[in-house]
Amino acid sequence: MLKAVNTKDNQKNKDQKTATAQPQNEVELESIKTYIDGLVQKSKTALNTLADFDQESVDKVCEAMAIAALDNHMKLAKMAVEETGRGVVEDKAVKNIYASEYIWSKIRHDKTVGVIEEDDQEQIVKIAEPVGVIAGVTPVTNPTSTVVFKALIALKTRNTIIFGFHPQAQKACVETAKIIAKAAVEAGAPENAIQWIDKPSIQATGALMNHPDVATVLATGGPGMVKAAYSTGKPALGVGPGNGPAYIEKTADIKQAVNDITLSKTFDNGMICASENSVIVDEAIYEAVKAEFKRLGSVVLDKKNNDALGEAMMDPKRGSVRGPIAGKSAYQIAKLAGIEVPKETKVLIAEIDGVGPDEPLSREKLSPVLSMYRAKDHDHAFKIAKALLDFGGAGHTAAVHTKDQELIKQYSLKMNACRIIVNSPSALGGLGNMYNNMVPSLTLGTGSYGQNSISHNVSDFDLLNIKVVAKRRNNMQWVKLPPKIYFERNSLRYLKEMTGMKRVFLVCDPGMVKFGYADRVVAMLNTRSDKPAIEIFSQVEPDPTTDTVDRGVAAMKQFQPDTIIALGGGSAMDAAKGMWLFYERPDASFIGAKQKFHDIRKRTYKVPELKKVKYIGIPTTSGTGSEVTPYAVITDSKTHVKYPITDYAMQPDIAIVDPQFVETLPKRTVAWTGLDVLTHAVESYVSVYASDYTRGWSLQAIKLVFDNLRASFAGDQTARENMHNASTIAGMAFANAFLGINHSLAHKLGGEFGLPHGLAIAIAFAPVVRYNAKIPKKLAIWPKYSRFTADEDYAAIARFLGFEGNTTEELKESFVKAFIKLAHDCDVNLSLKANGVDKKHFDESVDKLAELAYEDQCTGTNPKEPLISELKQILEDAYEGVGTEI
Repeated sequence: MLKAVNTKDNQKNKDQKTATAQPQNEVELESIKTYIDGLVQKSKTALNTLADFDQESVDKVCEAMAIAALDNHMKLAKMAVEETGRGVVEDKAVKNIYASEYIWSKIRHDKTVGVIEEDDQEQIVKIAEPVGVIAGVTPVTNPTSTVVFKALIALKTRNTIIFGFHPQAQKACVETAKIIAKAAVEAGAPENAIQWIDKPSIQATGALMNHPDVATVLATGGPGMVKAAYSTGKPALGVGPGNGPAYIEKTADIKQAVNDITLSKTFDNGMICASENSVIVDEAIYEAVKAEFKRLGSVVLDKKNNDALGEAMMDPKRGSVRGPIAGKSAYQIAKLAGIEVPKETKVLIAEIDGVGPDEPLSREKLSPVLSMYRAKDHDHAFKIAKALLDFGGAGHTAAVHTKDQELIKQYSLKMNACRIIVNSPSALGGLGNMYNNMVPSLTLGTGSYGQNSISHNVSDFDLLNIKVVAKRRNNMQWVKLPPKIYFERNSLRYLKEMTGMKRVFLVCDPGMVKFGYADRVVAMLNTRSDKPAIEIFSQVEPDPTTDTVDRGVAAMKQFQPDTIIALGGGSAMDAAKGMWLFYERPDASFIGAKQKFHDIRKRTYKVPELKKVKYIGIPTTSGTGSEVTPYAVITDSKTHVKYPITDYAMQPDIAIVDPQFVETLPKRTVAWTGLDVLTHAVESYVSVYASDYTRGWSLQAIKLVFDNLRASFAGDQTARENMHNASTIAGMAFANAFLGINHSLAHKLGGEFGLPHGLAIAIAFAPVVRYNAKIPKKLAIWPKYSRFTADEDYAAIARFLGFEGNTTEELKESFVKAFIKLAHDCDVNLSLKANGVDKKHFDESVDKLAELAYEDQCTGTNPKEPLISELKQILEDAYEGVGTEI
């Protein structure tokens, strides 16, 4: 009998060669190319006409096509079976109805013309345009229905299509195309919107797919044809073969599962590529499943017949089913293999246990033949299913029958299939929209598993170019502050009233203990009726390090606080924030948290939200503003580089701004921290993030500094209270508008040369303002910052303060000179050299410092994008104190 099969194969090949009349010489090939070019040029003319169609006109044409196809569904089904000798007329009729009814119903209301989406909130408009002339390649297995499907989605998207039909289904496909093309023209479509190759050949289809004016290839067919489509260099949409497994798990409804699989395998004699090719059955229900298959009319073959069936069905050279097999009935296939079965047999079932080339029946079958596997357990079943997919079905379809929802999830996760069909017939389920809500289609992508460009069911949206109109919009901005800010002298007494305070971890530096400030806090806590347990961590040094944070976290783990009180200057408050973060979230990453970001809402590393412990900031210097900001400057103990960690997760819950803690500050500290306050306010005013909300705070803080710093330096208590308020107000501004390169440079100078932060800030101030006020070489990136305004912003500050000047430049320079005088009045020398920085050390470090400053978080909101070379020049000017003499 195998010999008979080969004879039929040879006869079929002869028939195919005759039918396709393959060209033999260059003259014929050139003639084909000329013919194809003629089709394409006519298609382009129709394409230009369709470009002017509105949605209503397009939908009118498509509905007419769908109705015409539906009206002729039986005629076309008969023609397909008669011409190809494959499949079942009634089932092909269903396919034709599916292609016209289900497909059209799904795409009927799709917007495919002009503006298809307009989002006023996001300021995005989407416009649909056709891709162009489409080459449509159709298979012998689903010929007429595929023509209807592809023509519908092509014209729905204002594309034109030229078909290359499978030669064994040429007559049926031509008749289908004529019917829907006629309906389209009568409904208003241009002539030649739907065309086809009259004399099919591999060369003609190849010329069509490779024509330079063909925009894309929509290919359904054998692996060779799909590969050829992808080899054109065009954005082809091809599909891969299916060798789908179906797993019947022990909790499945056996009668439903067997019914579904039998339905699927007999539908059009199993030619839908999504149909089950193998069934895997749990051992516990194996015999019951087999009995149910028999009851419904399938035949489970004696294992001694497996080899004969495999030889009859499979071509070992091609590694696929033999040509005459696809779409034949179970009885016909059994007869070819020399196996006697009843004529009414629905499905041939071969019990096997192997997968691969040595087991031919484990391949895709395209016929009502199933291989059946016995599974010991879930893992064994999954292993078989995965092996089957890898053996010729990667990416296509896998089915599972079970009542176990967790098993469905695990099966779906582990199968390399783009469609997982659950408790349904896989053939009809895979097409979509009959047994599920998947997109209905007759072209099923297999993704990268099957070397496809798509993994979904192809539809009209795959044949559109979507133009996106992106209108400029300002990023949503914000004002985020601690929920409560208490100020005025003796506001420390709020600690008496705060609820939920049972275990307090007080973070400070040794000076806070030495000078009795920590005692004041402890005394106030002890006046509560519910005296909390208190632990003091007083090991914070200036410029706190990661090692200090780690020690604090270890102490917190032992103590288990519900409240952190940070008492001190910026160092104590920043260290406490680091402890807070890594105590609550030990899995947090310092490397991630320190990373620079351009937009805090989109940062690569998201600092985890902190909820367990409340944070109270009590500043004892008037400079940092850390009691109201999401900043924490931590020095890496290994590299000695300062990193400003910024995230609103670390914003304090409560700030207590009590001037009693700054009444005895040393004059030098008053000066340095006061100039830091001024810089916070100025940088937040000129920042690209600055807004109408933050600028008011910035200006008020600037005015308070100029009005009060000298008197505060001299010891005036009212002035010190005003400076304390100015520090917090400036903190409120830069907590939301952020800072600039003045702070970027100061962070690196302080870490490298051991300079107090406020001093480093003051030294860099004048050269930074003068640099920022010049027209930039590189413009800053931020939508709301629509043009460079730093020079005008500095001038606006000068005007607000009443400084002299008629031009922007004069006002800016008047402001800089006022700062210089203020610094000198507070005994601050404005050069690195005058503050003891060694020239050799500076020269060896300056290039590194410039690069580190560029990478600093604060650089991103500077009013102009600095070059590293420019930052180096600022540092060199700061070393000599260029232009800072009175």
